[in-house]
Amino acid sequence: MRFGVETVAVGIGAFLALLGAAFARDSQFEAHMWVLFFVLLVSVVVMLRTATFKTAGTKQADTSGYFDEVVKYGAVATMFWGIVGFLVGVVVAAQLAFPDLNIEPWFNFGRMRPLHTSAVIFAFGGNALLATSFYVVQRTTRARLWGGNAAWFVFWGYQLFIVMAATGYLLGITQSREYAEPEWYVDLWLTVVWVVYLLVFLATLIKRKEPHIYVANWFYLAFIVTIAMLHVVNNLAVPVTFLGAKSYSAFAGVQDALTQWWYGHNAVGFFLTAGFLGMMYYFIPKQVGRPVYSYRLSIIHFWSLIFLYIWAGPHHLHYTALPDWAQTLGMVFSIMLWMPSWGGMINGLMTLSGAWDKIRTDPIVRMMVISVAFYGMSTFEGPVMSIKAVNSLSHYTDWTIGHVHSGALGWVGMISFGAIYYLVPKLWHRRRLYSLRLINWHFWLATLGIVVYAAVMWVAGIQQGLMWREYDTQGFLVFSFAESSAAMKPYYILRLVGGFMYLAGGLVMGFNIVMTILGREREEAPIPGSQPVTQPAE
Repeated sequence: MRFGVETVAVGIGAFLALLGAAFARDSQFEAHMWVLFFVLLVSVVVMLRTATFKTAGTKQADTSGYFDEVVKYGAVATMFWGIVGFLVGVVVAAQLAFPDLNIEPWFNFGRMRPLHTSAVIFAFGGNALLATSFYVVQRTTRARLWGGNAAWFVFWGYQLFIVMAATGYLLGITQSREYAEPEWYVDLWLTVVWVVYLLVFLATLIKRKEPHIYVANWFYLAFIVTIAMLHVVNNLAVPVTFLGAKSYSAFAGVQDALTQWWYGHNAVGFFLTAGFLGMMYYFIPKQVGRPVYSYRLSIIHFWSLIFLYIWAGPHHLHYTALPDWAQTLGMVFSIMLWMPSWGGMINGLMTLSGAWDKIRTDPIVRMMVISVAFYGMSTFEGPVMSIKAVNSLSHYTDWTIGHVHSGALGWVGMISFGAIYYLVPKLWHRRRLYSLRLINWHFWLATLGIVVYAAVMWVAGIQQGLMWREYDTQGFLVFSFAESSAAMKPYYILRLVGGFMYLAGGLVMGFNIVMTILGREREEAPIPGSQPVTQPAE
């Protein structure tokens, strides 16, 4: 039976989840185990309905070529979770502008906000990294993914993590740690999945037929290894009971804060930066048909980024109980990060040398170029915001929100969109995408959405910071916190508009991708300049 062992394993998991629900020590854990039970039960039914049995005449599956089926699923999951994450983002933006939209208890801002961040970072971004890393490592090593069905385990195991994390947030199950909200049992499951991911990627590199390890694989491997270390250390915790949702961190006080922001900043540095730089170093040269501008610069970029990023976390804790030397250390390393970050940006942009016309004629290249531009802007703004004098104004304000979104939507989102646009026609063997002009629509909706969002949040954040530290002649605060919050309403409404534009672009892309997979091609005039103009001989 095909996937026979896997089906039995999922069935055992469903039974254990049922036992967990029956003997749970608290209502939250019970509800979460019922969610897990029904998810696994549906999975067993689907696997049984699609099962095939081997007979004497059954042909063995062809394992001589690349294992692209899992990449196909990853591309579809990336688009699906992206739209979900953008939609939840629009909802939470609306909740801030119009508080009556908070629906207690499951759909209030406090529970929806981590759902949004995790959906965009780990569901959308994580699936983009899974799909592209599996695709890139096979092409650059000329080897099939190692481990047989292990890649399927990584993909479906990661989807289970996403579902459990998301439903846990809505149920109020959280560690209250930024980017690390899932409780101990969900963290343990992700650890298992991530170790298998590392084994698949590393073993594929080891059995490569190409002697050289291309630099994109360096970034992917650094992302996988470092995230594993960050995840394990930051989530060290002692559960109150093995049949309950609550656990207590192994760290306390200022050590707990430092550990969390060592994790939090490096989740940005390695999940949202290093992994997507691997994407940049493969897909931009492929799309423009040019080699990487400077391979030597890419190596310098890699090692300097890897060394410097890991030290920058303390800049999130300026003016706290953290020792002043540690705060200064984080600030100095953050400022130093500007140089390697811009080295990567320059390398990505200069790869277009000799092919700059493609920005005008190829909307996928345009999307990739704007992503690198946002990467450069965000990696300049981040070091500036880490400077203590600037941080005293910007921290805890909406300026930080604007910074994070310009990086997440501009850099991570745009490079992921470009990679998916590149992958889908090749994976499904289509002549071209359904519509190139719809990519133009997506590009402008997304770009204008980010610009509106980030610009509005910059202004809102500076106004917030100034209002919070405005004192009168007697040393009393001029504005109450409620007054500063009320002043934000026009900005929050404009942010909602920007977020909705970005969501609309995602929906346009989703339609374009679905129609491409179905094999449709839209009849449309070619983009001006994309085809050579023939002129009569003189």
